[in-house]
Amino acid sequence: MAMAGGSDDGSPMLDMNMTPLIDVLLVLLIMFIITIPVATHAVNIDLPQPSPDDDQQIIDPVKNKLILTQNDEILWNGEAINEGQLVFNLQESLKFEVEPELQFEPEALASYDISARVLELIKASGVSKFGFVGNEKYRTFGSIAAE
Repeated sequence: MAMAGGSDDGSPMLDMNMTPLIDVLLVLLIMFIITIPVATHAVNIDLPQPSPDDDQQIIDPVKNKLILTQNDEILWNGEAINEGQLVFNLQESLKFEVEPELQFEPEALASYDISARVLELIKASGVSKFGFVGNEKYRTFGSIAAE
């Protein structure tokens, strides 16, 4: 009895039957599609809410300097602020007709965690005139300039 529609003359079939191979490949493809996790691109971050106090910092319309100290302080033009006040100041600086420049200068021993959080807040605020200053102090790797 012929299986592939050919004659049954006792000679072996020269053509390979592709149907079982295609069936197995389709089953494997379906298994891979089912097991792939759903891609979610959302990152849930609890951002601090701005806290406009009566003693809010004055925002310079030309440039503002943001310094991170080794004592985990955030200084806005020399005045210590928290992350909520930073968010408020960033939002207020965007209200100027010409956006003021924001200069970011972490001290040599400032916390990397605070630096990363502050940079994330700056990025989320939409500030476009942003720059790092004070990098010339660290031209050679491993040296910390005395301040």
